[in-house]
Amino acid sequence: MFAVIKTGGKQYKVQKDDKLFIEKLDAKEGDKVKLEDVLMISDGKKSTLGEPLVKGAAVEAKVIAQTRGSKITVFKKKRRQNYRRKKGHRQNLTMIQITNIKAA
Repeated sequence: MFAVIKTGGKQYKVQKDDKLFIEKLDAKEGDKVKLEDVLMISDGKKSTLGEPLVKGAAVEAKVIAQTRGSKITVFKKKRRQNYRRKKGHRQNLTMIQITNIKAA
């Protein structure tokens, strides 16, 4: 059984016991979270598509860690104008483990 969820402006295909990094959630390590923006659920034989969300469906997960992503460099330049800007960015991430997928 798998589900497609939407969180942080991105979509993820998840199964039970999957671990993944998502955009930062307001939860502490060890907390349980419920993700209710489920776009699709499939059990291998039958698929349920939402319009746009599947009513009554939810994905339960456990927060494993609050961390930060790797550093990226943002560099802007305009030629012949002596204009250069260099910045770094590290995204705040939450590592979760999927514990249960509930269909409608």
